[in-house]
Amino acid sequence: MEKGGNNYNKGSEKSPKKGPKFNIYWVYAFIGIALLAMNLVDFGNHPKELSGFKQFQQEYLRSGDVDRLVVVNKKLVEVYIKKERLNDPKYDAVSKNRFGQLNPGPHYQFTIGTVEGFQKELDKAQEGMPLADQMNVSYAERQNWFEPLMQILLPILLLIGMWILLMRKMGGPSGGSGGPGGIFNIGKSKATLFDKGTRVTITFNDVAGLDEAKVEVMEIVDFLKNPKKYTSLGGKIPKGALLVGPPGTGKTLLAKAMAGEAQVPFFSMSGSDFVELFVGVGASRVRDLFKQAREKAPCIIFIDEIDAIGRARGKNVMMSNDERENTLNQLLVEMDGFGTDSGIIILAATNRPDVLDSALLRPGRFDRQISIDKPDLAGREHIFDVHLKPIKTSPNLDIKKLASMTPGFAGADIANVCNEAALIAARKGKNEVEMEDFNDAIDRVIGGLEKKNKIISPEEKEVIAYHEAGHAICGWYLEHANPLVKVTIVPRGVAALGYAQYLPKEQYLYNTEQLMDDICMTLGGRAVEDLVFGKVSTGAQNDLQVITRMAYAMVTVYGMNDKVGNVSFYDPNSDQAFTKPYSEETAKIIDNEVRLLIEKAYARTKALLTEKLENVRLLAAELLKKEVLYKDDLERLIGKRPYDTHKEHHLNKEGMTTDGVHPSDIINPSPANVISE
Repeated sequence: MEKGGNNYNKGSEKSPKKGPKFNIYWVYAFIGIALLAMNLVDFGNHPKELSGFKQFQQEYLRSGDVDRLVVVNKKLVEVYIKKERLNDPKYDAVSKNRFGQLNPGPHYQFTIGTVEGFQKELDKAQEGMPLADQMNVSYAERQNWFEPLMQILLPILLLIGMWILLMRKMGGPSGGSGGPGGIFNIGKSKATLFDKGTRVTITFNDVAGLDEAKVEVMEIVDFLKNPKKYTSLGGKIPKGALLVGPPGTGKTLLAKAMAGEAQVPFFSMSGSDFVELFVGVGASRVRDLFKQAREKAPCIIFIDEIDAIGRARGKNVMMSNDERENTLNQLLVEMDGFGTDSGIIILAATNRPDVLDSALLRPGRFDRQISIDKPDLAGREHIFDVHLKPIKTSPNLDIKKLASMTPGFAGADIANVCNEAALIAARKGKNEVEMEDFNDAIDRVIGGLEKKNKIISPEEKEVIAYHEAGHAICGWYLEHANPLVKVTIVPRGVAALGYAQYLPKEQYLYNTEQLMDDICMTLGGRAVEDLVFGKVSTGAQNDLQVITRMAYAMVTVYGMNDKVGNVSFYDPNSDQAFTKPYSEETAKIIDNEVRLLIEKAYARTKALLTEKLENVRLLAAELLKKEVLYKDDLERLIGKRPYDTHKEHHLNKEGMTTDGVHPSDIINPSPANVISE
């Protein structure tokens, strides 16, 4: 029962920090870019290019402004202008560098063919010039190491860079940590490790409604804390515990609480994390998981939804999966491969224990099954206490009443109700969440969002009103029917055009009379349509599905039929999609008995509604006027319920408008009777 799904601990649980890691390759890249920029970008001098010696001779040689010439590498001639002549507007383009400072030179440059030819042309051009005006020519050899070096290194660096990127993409050893789907990491375990600074902070104090389950797992926690207490006497703690229960009941939360209580490393992963396309990957991940666990022992390994890899082998050869079966085989081997004193406890969770392989459940593996059922009245009250702590509630809010209003709700359902109530109160601009908001939240969780803009014709609305009135009247006058809480014709959700809500008694055993009354109550909507309008609509689709499923269960599962006898054809471990545990002749008998049972219930329902037809019309008219009626409204209109002995369930619209769970749907809370579109 966890808040926001399956977790409702008091504080936020620390998760492993996955911040950005410093990568040394960025330093290498920065240095390379800096060197490239220093060699390719001119930060200071920028000589002006001349076409050749002739342009130099005509424009600069005879002017007497040239200070000296430098022949570089016997190919390039650099021209330096005298400093005192740089102020001449003629040299504005080269007198200053890009930073606005005096340019020391070179100021111009041009290329030559050979040094001998250049010297001859220079001597010829300077004939007759005063000796003081003749230029000083020097020769220099400069090695540009960067260009040849880059010609060699650049292709190598590019290849290395491509290799690094490829290996990082593949998750190889040369590429660092790699991605989770990398080729070299594909066989590594995907388990999330909670250890040291990231250890689980949830304890048993944060778990509500699972008192019996907590007692069962305390022995495992005590073993992790004090292993010598058991091993010194020769005792052996179970290697594995299987948490079994419906979705949202708190299986994952209980496993985390065990790790939090024991303060040991906690490996958490899903059964689907083992499954990959390639055969052998899942088995490799199992081996890697147990290898890590041995290094961290004592520790807890938690595998959520283990039915993803633990399904029974060999039942359906055509739908067999080699990868899943190999993974399961490896898991079985690893569970046998470590000693009982190694300190490794394996926990697994599933809501499908019937499909698990028997080898998983044998002693020495998951030999202890811990049932995580939906909470009872006291458990729901404790769960509401946990979820209501962060919510600003009204002082008049009665948590005990909220618990009584939500039979069949799991912890996740209660968390959803509390969150929806807070959102509804916020939309209304309230400063605190009141009982009315919780009533609306329960309606929304069970029936869906109210469809205020749904266009329903007056004729359809009348049919819906009579349909729901038929349900309400049948439930009112049938002895074993559950107490009515509310009947409405306000459309909700996708297919609910109206519904009647009941508050069932919390019981585990139902007799034939109770189930027959329940079938009659469910058929009330279809029967009243037949009586009043002389025809039926499609609105009873959900009702017919419910009573058909219930009737078949009475005949084939519960042995409540004289002709079929005290037999049950239900086998949770068999695949009944392909085989039936009875002959075709028996199948015909079952179909006939189910049809007779439903027809008998339908005739009884029509007889009851014919007798109470005036009350049906009165209730339908009031529904068309008010759209929502509560139990006190029915008592005002037609009198008190003859068989109402549950005074504690007398709920009214002022403080106790609510919904219950239909006994035909014990597992998941849902509206008892729904008009389908």
